[in-house]
Parts: sequence; C-alpha cells; structure tokens
Amino acid sequence: MSFLGVETSLSGRRWIGPDVELTRAAELLVQRAGLPDPVCQVLARRGVVDTEAAGFLAPALRDLLPDPRSLRDMEAAATRFLSALQKRERIAIFADYDVDGGSSAALLLVWLRDMGHRATLYIPDRIDEGYGPNDEAMSALAADHDLIICVDCGTLSHGPIAAAKGAHVIVLDHHLGGETLPDALAVVNPNRQDEDGTLAHLCAAAVVFLMLVEAGRQLREAGQKGPDLMGMLDLVGLATVADVAPLIGVNRAFVRQGLKVMARRARPGLAALADVARMDTAPTAYHLGFLLGPRINAGGRIGQADLGARLLATADPHEAAALAERLDQLNTDRREVEAAVRASAMAQAEERGFDGPLAWAAGPGWHPGVVGIVASRLKEAANRPSIVIGVEDGIGKGSGRSISGIDLGAPIQRLAAEGLLIKGGGHKMAAGLTVAEDKIDAAMERLGELLTKQGAHLAGPADLNLCGMMMPGAATVELAEMVDQAGPFGAGAPAPRYAFADMQIRFAKRVGENHLKVSFGDGLGANLEAISFGAYDGPLGPALENHGGARFHLAGRLDINNFRGRRTVQLRLEDAARA
Repeated sequence: MSFLGVETSLSGRRWIGPDVELTRAAELLVQRAGLPDPVCQVLARRGVVDTEAAGFLAPALRDLLPDPRSLRDMEAAATRFLSALQKRERIAIFADYDVDGGSSAALLLVWLRDMGHRATLYIPDRIDEGYGPNDEAMSALAADHDLIICVDCGTLSHGPIAAAKGAHVIVLDHHLGGETLPDALAVVNPNRQDEDGTLAHLCAAAVVFLMLVEAGRQLREAGQKGPDLMGMLDLVGLATVADVAPLIGVNRAFVRQGLKVMARRARPGLAALADVARMDTAPTAYHLGFLLGPRINAGGRIGQADLGARLLATADPHEAAALAERLDQLNTDRREVEAAVRASAMAQAEERGFDGPLAWAAGPGWHPGVVGIVASRLKEAANRPSIVIGVEDGIGKGSGRSISGIDLGAPIQRLAAEGLLIKGGGHKMAAGLTVAEDKIDAAMERLGELLTKQGAHLAGPADLNLCGMMMPGAATVELAEMVDQAGPFGAGAPAPRYAFADMQIRFAKRVGENHLKVSFGDGLGANLEAISFGAYDGPLGPALENHGGARFHLAGRLDINNFRGRRTVQLRLEDAARA
C-alpha cells in the first residue's frame, strides 16, 4: 500500500512508508540502546540490533578489516612486490582511467615513493586503446620493466598479459572473473570465480590497500617498517564512493576514516581539487561522489587519461593546483558533451520503449567518455538495466548500468563468450563492451533475453522508500547531525528520506542550469528551505515552480547547508506529489 496515497508521484514513483516490523525494531532500539528515534530508524533498516549499535555507529577498521591472506594469491603478490622494491627493480603500474583506477595507482605510487622507489604510471587512452591492458602497451612495458602491476583491470586480459614477455605481472582487480584466469604471477580479485564472494563489495583501491597491509606485515616480520597506511585511507574512501561500491562492512570504515583523513587536507591533489570545486566544509560522501569524483574522472573521459592519478599522487602543491584547474575545466567540457549525447540517447530509448527488460541507445559519434554517465541517467529514467553505445568507424564502444537485483556483468561476459561482442566485462551494477556496429541489434536482443531470465522486464517505476512523516518545525541541524551518525550514506546504504505532507509552496525559483530552490511551510508558521538538483530534467521543477497555489506532499532527505559560516538545515528534495 502506498504512503500518503501516492501511487504515482511527479517523477512516476510510488511512495512506500515504513513497515510495521521495521517500526517495532526501531522502537526496541530506542528502548534498549538509548539512541534517538531517527538514528534507530536507520539502524533498523540496516538490520542492526542493540548489541551491535555502538560498533555500527563508530566503525573501526581494526574490527572490520579482513585478513588480506583470505584472498587468493595475496601473499604471493605482496612478496613479489616487496622483492621488486628490495632489488630496486623497474616497476610499472597499469591502471584504469576512472577514480578507482587512479586511486589504486596513487596508493602504489605514494607507498613506493615513501619507500624511496619510483614507478612508471601507464593509463591507456579511452578512445585509442580502450579499457584494460592491450598487447602493444603490455609488450612495450615488459621490455623496460621487471614487474607490471595491473590495477582495476586485467582479470580478463589473457592475451595482453601473455604479451608481457620477460616481466612478471600482478593483477589487483575487482571486476567479475571468467572461467579461466590470465597467466599472471598473481591475480588478487574478490570476484574471481573461485572466491567465496564475502569480499565482493570491495573496489580495486580497497584490494590494493589490502595488499599494502600484507606488504606491511611481511616487512614487520623482517624487522622493517613500511609507510603509514592510515594516512592513505582518503584514497580508499574516495574510490569506494566514486565507484559506487556498496557502503557495507569494511567499506563503511574505509569511507568514514577516509573522510577524516581528507579533512586534514594533507594530500595536495585532493586539497587543490576541493578548492576548485569550492568545497568550504568538511568533506562528506556526497562531496566524494558528486564534486570530486566527476572532476577526477573528467581526464579519463574527454581529456588526458593520467591526469586524475597524477593529481592524487603528486606531493607538489603547485603541480596539484595546475592539475586541479585542468580537471575542473575538462569537467565543464564533459557536461556539455554529455548533455548532447543524453538528449539523443533518451529520445531514441524512449521511442524504443521502456516496457522490455533493457533500455538502450546507440549513435554515431557519441563520445565514449560520457556513455557511462548517460547510461546512468537512462537507467534512472527507465528503471531498467541500460546500455549506451557510441559508434565510430564501424565499432561501438558502450557502457551499461544496472538496477538493484539484476546482474549486468555476467550477461555481458556471456555475450562476449558467444561472439556477439568483441569484448565485454564488468560487475553486477556496471559493465563495458566493444561491439561491431552490424552486431549491435543482435547483441542487445540477446542481452534482453538474458536479462528477462532475471526478471528485469518485471520492474515497475522505482519505489521511493520513506522512513515516515516529518513537520518542517521538527527538521533541525541537530536532527540532521544525529542521522549522519548512522552514515556514511550511498550505494547499498541509502540516506533516510522523510515525507512532508500537505505543504504550501511559499517560494520556488530555478537556480543554475536545471536546479530548483524551494521554500515551503505547513501553514502554522514553520517553514523549511529545500534544494532539488536536476529538477528540470523532469516534471518536478516545472510543476513546483508553477504551483498555482496548489499544495504538495514533498519527499527528500535532510541536509546541512553551510553558507558564510552559518549552518542551517535544508531538505534535499527528491520527489513530490499533489496533495
């Protein structure tokens, strides 16, 4: 049954309120743990009981960090890594061009630099080389290096790793593994098919961090000391959020501790990037995902692939400032490119219809650096797994995003095995592919068949889950701070959303390109400010701006707005429905 009777909101969603069992669990937590009700509502939704509450609210890495040796090949990888360091061998780091790849590379570069050793950074060009190792690059690196470490890539790179003749190769990755592994010295990957899946939620930077933990252990056993790993958690937290890894288990501790490290502004690259992004408050998971992450990604999307990793690794504040400015400009350029592709892709996908198991679009000249972002927007609009493909010279390069409960990575690998794709891979929620232009239709039809077996065609409009109702007068900075104690919030751990019923719109104005600023009240004197990002990408913005005196139910999550040193509570408005 819908909450407040909202079966179809302005964004086409049904509102779902808290169920009786969750409400009872939250009440029990209030009684037994002595915590505020809003915090207990979040804990109840996470399945936390009273004896676990204190540990959940203060996740400690020492309690949650898995034994690195629980991952296959980890001990061998760390041993070979240390051997290369001790023998002063030539080391190359081959990284993916996204935030996770850049953070992974920076972890290794900084750790080695602290140990007095330099390594070569190699990040492939997205357009000319595509994702992951390729024969030519690996062969060239092997000619000049003794050890190549592939981070955030390499698990499916049988041919390119075989081409690295004369060098040892270590793979530190998290993408879904195939039935066989490449002939590398070590393949450390929680998503190998022979792993038990308990650490499948780790991003690549977390895997790299675990290898450095194991390296530190081996150094201590030899009576030596390695660099301070706790000071590197800002990179792990950044990658975890930006790669949309679920914020569960040790990932919560990575992000929570990483934000504390980042707040010290000790890493020149992140400090410079925060400045160009005009971040004037302590960093939050939102800042990582929506302000810093997109700027770091911009280099790999439409600029120079290694800019992000270089920014994260540099110790020079002047170089950091220059790189940050360059990435900020590239991010602005990326938005313009993305907007054009998104308009075309949305129109094409809507014409095809959103009733099937898959939403997809393909077009000539669509920049491969933005197809992933556009696939995310398409997924949100259709609530279906979505693929967007840019075609150039008879070859399509595409990216896909999935919805909760539907595995996209495995079907994409299946298509590659069946010969419908040139190559493809990924994980449950995201995947990449390369396909011949004349096979796009057949590949998408087959992908639809595979997704239908998972029930992708049955998904209706995405429900909006709400923790309950709130009055404007009850929304305070103190309450928002209490709720934040149960964070960080993000993938796999959504922030609690509240409904404000039968509200009067007092002020509504478009701000920026497509955002909406709103002030609303209950008619009894209490008012609340709200901001809705991207409101004009759909019907929400126009409907509230032109409200005509109508009253609305509003839904969103509490947020603290910092402006000129003044902290106020606001609603991050996500949806609305006519009252």
